[in-house]
Amino acid sequence: MTPTPMNAEFASQLLGWKVVRNGNLMPNTADSDNEASKIIAATVLDKLAVPRGIPTGVTDPKSGRPLERAVALSLRQELPHLDHGRQWHVHDAPVPISSFVQYSHLKEVDRLVRTNAELRITLGRDYLIKPDVVVSLPGRTENELPFLHAAVSCKWTIRSDRVQNIRHENNQMIRHRRERLPHLVSVTAEPLPSRLVAIARGTGEVDAVYHIAYGALATAVTELGASGKIQAAQVDAWDECVALGRVRPFPELAQTIARW
Repeated sequence: MTPTPMNAEFASQLLGWKVVRNGNLMPNTADSDNEASKIIAATVLDKLAVPRGIPTGVTDPKSGRPLERAVALSLRQELPHLDHGRQWHVHDAPVPISSFVQYSHLKEVDRLVRTNAELRITLGRDYLIKPDVVVSLPGRTENELPFLHAAVSCKWTIRSDRVQNIRHENNQMIRHRRERLPHLVSVTAEPLPSRLVAIARGTGEVDAVYHIAYGALATAVTELGASGKIQAAQVDAWDECVALGRVRPFPELAQTIARW
């Protein structure tokens, strides 16, 4: 059996060097205010054989769209090969979860909420979620809405507010679904283990976090930790991510989705 690759095929196309305000180059996943983030991100680029000294990769990753498109394209290509017996549909344009059979009742809920101020105050409208990437399957009958099979949240990097946003949206999907819960995952390029572990820990709001440069990051953290260039806390955080099994190589995502 061929071993699963540890980095996404598109990792070296998205990850690279960006020009910052002082004219210097910095990894496009690094936090400019965090030295460990910059050191680890630069070493990850070395492991991916991304050349130093020239701007490469995604120049404006903050929008998240390049990552979303790359994830969706990868799943469109891989899922039919892994399970050609099912009609896979992968969407990277915003699709509300109410478009799928498990959440179709939210259309009526929203109609009632929009016409009743008291309900708007009590319930809010944060159940109207549009995942970054959606994998669906046809309904069981010709007239039934499609089934939401997986909802993928794409986060170029991880900050505390983004972690809470992922947890909140997934909790809404857990709370409001009818029938089986879709696979709820996140994909990221975050280089700092202490931020990755913040989302890897938890009580099940996220099934797993898939890293697009998992292999390069694992090697970078090990080498930098052994040389003393990063604090032991970052190595410990990475070890915890691996031990929890909640941070995984991106190439495993399609395999996991296809097995459900």
